[in-house]
Amino acid sequence: MKISVIIPTLNEEACLGETLTSVTRQVGDYEIIVVDGGSVDKTMELAGRSAVVIRSPSGRGRQMNAGAQLATGHVLLFLHADSRLAAGAFAAIREAMTDAQCVGGTFSLQFDQPRRLLRFYAWFTQFHFALFHYGDQGIFVRREVFEQMGGYQEIPIMEDLEFFRRLRRCGRMAILSHPITTSARRFVKHGVVAQQMINTVLVLLYLVGASPRTLRRWYDDVR
Repeated sequence: MKISVIIPTLNEEACLGETLTSVTRQVGDYEIIVVDGGSVDKTMELAGRSAVVIRSPSGRGRQMNAGAQLATGHVLLFLHADSRLAAGAFAAIREAMTDAQCVGGTFSLQFDQPRRLLRFYAWFTQFHFALFHYGDQGIFVRREVFEQMGGYQEIPIMEDLEFFRRLRRCGRMAILSHPITTSARRFVKHGVVAQQMINTVLVLLYLVGASPRTLRRWYDDVR
């Protein structure tokens, strides 16, 4: 079973190398597609060493859809540039996909900073509760299901939450125990409590109908 790893990037030279290494250490048939949204650093140079690299207008939803159009795998794995796969991640995906009712899923999460509050937050990601699953955890989906869904909505923010909520309605989801390690840089910058409050407020506003464009402007102002 071929897995297509799709990574949207924008000025990610600081972390992309480790993420790509975590992918190339996996076993089995796969491809890596990096979709760059206009980087001005060395992101594309780094990506070109181990991935197919294409350009797209910026915006994660738009970039991930562009990567999916190029992908040839049976399963699409959407991975953030600062999220690293654990050993055996591809084997776990393939095992989950042996269940014909499973349409996709995600991984449990851990942060690259050993702070107690971050460990507590990451602990919730092992449960089947949609509000705790985001793109940082990686989202994998059967190719045919992704196409039936029409891909990601190309909205300025919350594209991962919106996609995951729709995906859950398509069939059984798998939450894999092989944790993805993601960067805690936003939590370090703002403080764990403050950043989690920002995240929670954004999600709640989105769920009650706030425009993603308005939320994007507010998020840019506070981050």
